[in-house]
Amino acid sequence: MEETARYYATGKRKNAIARVWLTPGEGNITMNDKPLNSYVGRLALERIVLQPFEVVESVGRYDVRALVKGGGISGQAGAVRHGISKALVAANPDFRTMLRRLGYLTRDPRVKERKKYGRKRARRGFQFSKR
Repeated sequence: MEETARYYATGKRKNAIARVWLTPGEGNITMNDKPLNSYVGRLALERIVLQPFEVVESVGRYDVRALVKGGGISGQAGAVRHGISKALVAANPDFRTMLRRLGYLTRDPRVKERKKYGRKRARRGFQFSKR
Protein backbone atom coordinates (compact mmCIF):
# COMPACT_ATOMS: atom_id res chain seq x y z
CA MET A 1 0.00 0.00 0.00
CA GLU A 2 1.44 3.34 -1.09
CA GLU A 3 1.31 6.21 1.40
CA THR A 4 0.56 9.59 -0.22
CA ALA A 5 1.51 12.83 1.47
CA ARG A 6 -1.32 14.61 3.27
CA TYR A 7 -0.96 18.01 4.84
CA TYR A 8 -3.37 19.31 7.48
CA ALA A 9 -3.93 22.84 8.76
CA THR A 10 -6.60 24.82 10.57
CA GLY A 11 -7.71 28.19 9.24
CA LYS A 12 -9.80 30.80 11.03
CA ARG A 13 -11.62 33.98 10.01
CA LYS A 14 -14.35 35.85 11.92
CA ASN A 15 -16.35 33.03 13.57
CA ALA A 16 -15.53 30.40 10.95
CA ILE A 17 -13.09 27.55 11.54
CA ALA A 18 -11.86 25.44 8.63
CA ARG A 19 -10.06 22.11 8.89
CA VAL A 20 -8.14 21.68 5.63
CA TRP A 21 -6.46 18.59 4.17
CA LEU A 22 -4.15 19.00 1.17
CA THR A 23 -3.22 16.01 -0.98
CA PRO A 24 -1.35 15.92 -4.30
CA GLY A 25 -3.94 15.66 -7.05
CA GLU A 26 -5.58 17.46 -9.94
CA GLY A 27 -7.04 20.52 -8.19
CA ASN A 28 -10.41 19.34 -6.85
CA ILE A 29 -11.64 21.52 -3.99
CA THR A 30 -14.49 20.39 -1.75
CA MET A 31 -15.96 22.29 1.18
CA ASN A 32 -18.21 20.27 3.50
CA ASP A 33 -18.36 17.48 0.87
CA LYS A 34 -19.65 19.83 -1.87
CA PRO A 35 -17.70 21.21 -4.84
CA LEU A 36 -16.31 24.71 -4.26
CA ASN A 37 -18.44 26.54 -6.83
CA SER A 38 -21.74 25.09 -5.58
CA TYR A 39 -20.86 25.68 -1.90
CA VAL A 40 -19.77 29.33 -1.98
CA GLY A 41 -21.93 30.37 -4.95
CA ARG A 42 -19.97 33.56 -5.74
CA LEU A 43 -17.00 33.95 -8.08
CA ALA A 44 -15.31 36.46 -5.75
CA LEU A 45 -15.34 33.93 -2.89
CA GLU A 46 -14.01 31.19 -5.18
CA ARG A 47 -11.11 33.47 -6.10
CA ILE A 48 -10.39 34.13 -2.40
CA VAL A 49 -10.08 30.37 -1.81
CA LEU A 50 -7.79 29.92 -4.83
CA GLN A 51 -5.47 32.88 -4.08
CA PRO A 52 -2.77 30.89 -2.22
CA PHE A 53 -2.39 28.47 -5.13
CA GLU A 54 -2.06 31.33 -7.64
CA VAL A 55 0.63 33.01 -5.54
CA VAL A 56 2.82 29.90 -5.28
CA GLU A 57 1.99 28.85 -8.88
CA SER A 58 0.59 25.45 -7.92
CA VAL A 59 -2.94 25.68 -9.31
CA GLY A 60 -4.17 22.17 -10.10
CA ARG A 61 -1.43 20.35 -8.20
CA TYR A 62 -3.30 19.73 -4.95
CA ASP A 63 -6.73 18.44 -4.00
CA VAL A 64 -8.35 20.24 -1.07
CA ARG A 65 -10.85 18.80 1.37
CA ALA A 66 -12.17 21.34 3.86
CA LEU A 67 -14.62 20.93 6.71
CA VAL A 68 -15.92 24.33 7.77
CA LYS A 69 -18.01 25.32 10.80
CA GLY A 70 -19.42 28.63 11.99
CA GLY A 71 -19.81 32.05 10.44
CA GLY A 72 -21.17 32.86 6.99
CA ILE A 73 -19.85 31.88 3.58
CA SER A 74 -17.55 34.91 3.35
CA GLY A 75 -15.86 34.10 6.65
CA GLN A 76 -15.73 30.44 5.71
CA ALA A 77 -14.00 31.24 2.41
CA GLY A 78 -11.43 33.33 4.30
CA ALA A 79 -10.91 30.52 6.81
CA VAL A 80 -10.32 28.01 4.00
CA ARG A 81 -7.81 30.40 2.38
CA HIS A 82 -5.98 30.67 5.72
CA GLY A 83 -5.99 26.88 6.13
CA ILE A 84 -4.80 26.24 2.57
CA SER A 85 -1.94 28.72 3.06
CA LYS A 86 -0.80 27.02 6.27
CA ALA A 87 -1.05 23.57 4.65
CA LEU A 88 1.00 24.75 1.64
CA VAL A 89 3.74 25.90 4.02
CA ALA A 90 3.65 22.46 5.65
CA ALA A 91 3.99 20.91 2.19
CA ASN A 92 6.83 23.21 1.10
CA PRO A 93 8.48 25.64 3.55
CA ASP A 94 9.81 27.71 0.62
CA PHE A 95 6.28 29.07 0.07
CA ARG A 96 6.32 30.77 3.49
CA THR A 97 7.86 34.10 2.42
CA MET A 98 5.48 34.62 -0.52
CA LEU A 99 2.38 33.77 1.50
CA ARG A 100 3.54 35.76 4.53
CA ARG A 101 4.21 38.85 2.40
CA LEU A 102 0.60 38.87 1.17
CA GLY A 103 -0.78 38.26 4.66
CA TYR A 104 -2.33 34.85 3.96
CA LEU A 105 -0.64 33.25 6.99
CA THR A 106 -1.89 35.90 9.42
CA ARG A 107 -5.18 35.20 11.17
CA ASP A 108 -7.43 38.20 10.52
CA PRO A 109 -8.36 39.35 14.05
CA ARG A 110 -11.44 41.36 13.06
CA VAL A 111 -14.61 39.96 14.60
CA LYS A 112 -18.05 41.39 15.22
CA GLU A 113 -18.18 43.80 18.14
CA ARG A 114 -20.47 42.83 21.02
CA LYS A 115 -23.80 44.54 21.53
CA LYS A 116 -23.80 47.11 24.34
CA TYR A 117 -26.68 47.65 26.72
CA GLY A 118 -28.78 50.75 26.07
CA ARG A 119 -28.05 50.48 22.35
CA LYS A 120 -29.67 48.81 19.38
CA ARG A 121 -26.45 47.20 18.12
CA ALA A 122 -22.79 47.59 19.11
CA ARG A 123 -22.78 51.37 18.55
CA ARG A 124 -26.13 52.32 17.02
CA GLY A 125 -28.31 54.06 19.56
CA PHE A 126 -32.08 54.20 19.56
CA GLN A 127 -33.71 56.92 17.46
CA PHE A 128 -34.09 60.17 19.37
CA SER A 129 -37.41 61.99 19.22
CA LYS A 130 -37.39 65.62 20.30
CA ARG A 131 -41.19 65.83 20.55
